[in-house]
Amino acid sequence: MQYQKICFDTMEVVREAAAYVRERHQERGDLNIEKKGRQNYVTEVDTHTEQILVKGLSALLPEAGFIAEEGTNKKQGDTWNWIIDPVDGTTNFIHGVFPFAISVGLREGDRVVAGIIYEFGLDEFFYAWEGGGAWLNGKPVRVSSVPRVRDALIATGFPYTDFSRMDQFMESVDYFMKNSNGLRRLGSAATDIAYVACGRFDAFYEYGLNPWDIAAGILLVREAAGRCPTSGGMRMCSTGNM
Repeated sequence: MQYQKICFDTMEVVREAAAYVRERHQERGDLNIEKKGRQNYVTEVDTHTEQILVKGLSALLPEAGFIAEEGTNKKQGDTWNWIIDPVDGTTNFIHGVFPFAISVGLREGDRVVAGIIYEFGLDEFFYAWEGGGAWLNGKPVRVSSVPRVRDALIATGFPYTDFSRMDQFMESVDYFMKNSNGLRRLGSAATDIAYVACGRFDAFYEYGLNPWDIAAGILLVREAAGRCPTSGGMRMCSTGNM
């Protein structure tokens, strides 16, 4: 398979879905909001956006299955599976706050080989394919060269359903607030990781993430010469130097 072509074709499907999300973002007063759990929301925009993505991606690769946040299609592929977050940052979307993003990754076996993150606030397409580098709106990007925590701007995500590691997490917050160049929480893990890939953040960490939160972003960071290990239950993405 030509990973570059599938990446570009996927971007066109994401554009279609993004047009719908942008239209509904202007009409948020009509949103039907449901709770999936404490501080965990879903709207009809999440569901319909996922359906648009599933339809378009099925046409691109009929044999592929889906790992999608809202579960609108549970087909499992033998080799290929799309990993989809239709609106990463739903709470931000509900309140009219940026960032929020669409995240789509294509997994071949156990490898993500193409990834796209579209962030609405700055109208930015981040994308990568295996062996092709990482890109932002047509220009190549790389992680930053910051080697030390004390010089790093670090992003994180707050727990909102799983509080089992709160003590460990709060220790990390205390440490990074005192020893880094700053700590940020945007409310969209996909955007956070994309920002690591293009050097805006020097590192990101969070626990309790799902495959659809991180699949596309991990490929972006790796293709941008960064790394994304897991340690102590926390996923971290950073420059290759830290």
